[in-house]
Amino acid sequence: MDDVMIVGAGPVGLMLAGELALAGLRPIVLDKRPEPSELPKANGLAGQIVELLGHRGLLGLLAEGGGFAGPAPGFPFGQVPLRFAGHDDMPLRLLLIQQPRLERLLTERAVRLGAEIRRGHEVLGLAQDEEGVTLDLSTGRARARYVVGCDGGHSTVRALAGIGFPGTTDDEVLRLGHFACEEQGPFQAPRVEGLEPGWNRTPAGRLLLTSLRPGVLIAGVRERGTLPGGPVTQDDFRAAVRRVIGRDLPLGEPIWLSGTVAQARLAERYRAGRVFLAGDAAHLFPAGGSALNVGLTEAANLAWKLAAVLLGRVPAGLLDTYEEERRPVAARALAQTRAQAALERAPGEDGDALRALLAELFADEQPLRRLAALLHGSDTRYPPAPGLEHPHPLAGRFLPDLPLSTAAGEQRTAGLLRAGRPLLLDLRDGPDPVLPEGGWIDVVRARCAEPPADVLLVRPDGYVAWAGAGGLAEAARAWFGPGPAAVRASPA
Repeated sequence: MDDVMIVGAGPVGLMLAGELALAGLRPIVLDKRPEPSELPKANGLAGQIVELLGHRGLLGLLAEGGGFAGPAPGFPFGQVPLRFAGHDDMPLRLLLIQQPRLERLLTERAVRLGAEIRRGHEVLGLAQDEEGVTLDLSTGRARARYVVGCDGGHSTVRALAGIGFPGTTDDEVLRLGHFACEEQGPFQAPRVEGLEPGWNRTPAGRLLLTSLRPGVLIAGVRERGTLPGGPVTQDDFRAAVRRVIGRDLPLGEPIWLSGTVAQARLAERYRAGRVFLAGDAAHLFPAGGSALNVGLTEAANLAWKLAAVLLGRVPAGLLDTYEEERRPVAARALAQTRAQAALERAPGEDGDALRALLAELFADEQPLRRLAALLHGSDTRYPPAPGLEHPHPLAGRFLPDLPLSTAAGEQRTAGLLRAGRPLLLDLRDGPDPVLPEGGWIDVVRARCAEPPADVLLVRPDGYVAWAGAGGLAEAARAWFGPGPAAVRASPA
């Protein structure tokens, strides 16, 4: 029997596979498609996942070829522009990378670490017992101790596990296309007479013109209605443009066209026995910018916990914290994307007045930082382990990137988590910290000009499990338990 089977070879399933393999497991990824998709469904990542990818040493690789990686110069919030330029240290981070390239690189990483990708296997049935989960596939039968559904908004795994998916479906259709155009500077859309970059509103709907990489215009058309059956054609797209703005546009040759209807949904549970959900299988957001950030960070959260349980390092009860931590984060993302969608849809002069007023408010630094933290995910604080309390403001939050002096030289905290193991960062002068015997925690002793705490105990997903020397052993035991591997000192 295999340890973990992941259904769905999109970015979330591939990220999960890579993290599990990094921890020492050999996960299997099943996907019903015979080949990877080449459709650029997403054009980049925004949020805390960019920092986590940096912790794993992947950011430079993913940004190769001219992709932008760094602080966001701005971001749309329900068609109200947020402008971060000129403000120091805004939290929101971006990585511009099209989804096919992201999936290809995540696949290469997962396979290199020991994961297996099996394509052309569709899930038809699911049954579970106390020992594991049996999947009936189009190609036969498979069995694993745990199954994770990363198979999208129409998740078969979610349906077969009996998990409800309540929510709403929009009454508008979005047709989206990428078109070849003259090269522009970063984040600059080609100018079209009578239209502005970004969203343009008319009584019949809305038209989007933007660009995220040179030579590619992104155009979108929103209007009330339903999508016809079959793929969106160039004629369909041009007809929608005419209905919304009353004329044709010189859009150039299409690279990719799609149509979608937005939904706002959140799974009733993230777990049913030995079956878990992550990504779009667990939530659908009605406005852009949050889905991959939430889904990929879910994968990182679940991976280290599954691996720790399967390798006998911690009790199985640790898996309960996955839903406890991640479902509230998705609920918060759903709330803010619902707000964005409402701002975007608000019609007429009333809607224009609302967006204009909010644009004025969002120009002030305090609300701008608050929104940047919300979109980034840096306002997330996980609850403490059962039986513990948070004694320090950093506990439960994402590890800040601090400059350190170590035995190996100058480095930053972000470079200490590449192995995907728990980390004890000791920033004080004094005796070695006392940890539970038989743990699996890397220990780094360092100096920091402005240490936020004497000791930081950090989870593999980059969140601080504990801060401060007092109570450290209890916190380490609560999160990471006793296990077969001895505490090891990192070369750093």
